[in-house]
Amino acid sequence: MKNSTKIQLGQHGPFVTKLGLGCMRMSSIWGGVTPDETESIATIREALDEGINFLNTGDFYGAGHNEILVGKAIKGRRDEAFISVKFGAIFHNGHWLGMDLRPIAIKNFVNYSLTRLGIDTIDLYQPSRMDDSVPVEDIIGTVADLIKEGKVRHIGVSEITADQLRLANRIYPISALEIGYSLADRQIERELLPTARELGIGVVTFANTAEGLLTGELTAPLAENDYRNHFTRFQGENLLHNLEKVEFLKQLAGQKGCTPTQLAIAWVNRQGDYIMPLVSMSRRSRLPENIAAMDIVFTTEDMNSLNATFAPGAILGGTYLQR
Repeated sequence: MKNSTKIQLGQHGPFVTKLGLGCMRMSSIWGGVTPDETESIATIREALDEGINFLNTGDFYGAGHNEILVGKAIKGRRDEAFISVKFGAIFHNGHWLGMDLRPIAIKNFVNYSLTRLGIDTIDLYQPSRMDDSVPVEDIIGTVADLIKEGKVRHIGVSEITADQLRLANRIYPISALEIGYSLADRQIERELLPTARELGIGVVTFANTAEGLLTGELTAPLAENDYRNHFTRFQGENLLHNLEKVEFLKQLAGQKGCTPTQLAIAWVNRQGDYIMPLVSMSRRSRLPENIAAMDIVFTTEDMNSLNATFAPGAILGGTYLQR
């Protein structure tokens, strides 16, 4: 196995690779074009070849398309893959309608996921966020029942508050917290990250480049049809200000002989042994760059400069990551 660095999910949970593969972008969620399926499957298989075993999907990604795709990719290789599935979000015609976290719905969702994935047990099962419409006790309790039935191995949570995380962990040991985290989105450092660490819960972080802001490839203004125009972070003076901050990331990347994207992933990786960067990709060509990011070493001066330049609040405007 090439990528042998591991992270433990939960105090007594499983060990998985420190770099996770997010499969979301291999399907159309908001009604856009679906990426080439052959290339997506090849990407998953090559990730497995490289030793990356954490695969993240959701039953609402492409109305089940993503789970079917992942199922095809892991056929004959089930033992090499750790499958993480999110549930609960309801979409119609590419539009988000809300959440359904009722116990009866969860019991229905899991059976469809198992069928689409072609597996008997989901390794990590988690509500995609909590919306207060159903008590946390009912949500976590239902997934705990699925563990007893052998349909699920471990429970995760996503888009949750520190208080909700404590409550969920009291009901049943939580293995992983999935949450957005990047140099541009550091609000979880106040309460959520310390709580997860205290409870021994692994943290799976998505959006490490903050919707592409930290890639160093954005210019202002964005194209009219760019979905990011809906977010204040990418609008007008906010975007101009934020791109000035990214210039420092580009300069440091140049000095270290890497890309701004790699630096953004590496910074998240260095925030703790209990934190996993979950990187979404749908092309094999992205794998080497993202894998190499895990080996980037920061000096104390590098880290201090990054933390000062991207201090909480330094990036103006918000996205759906704002909590």
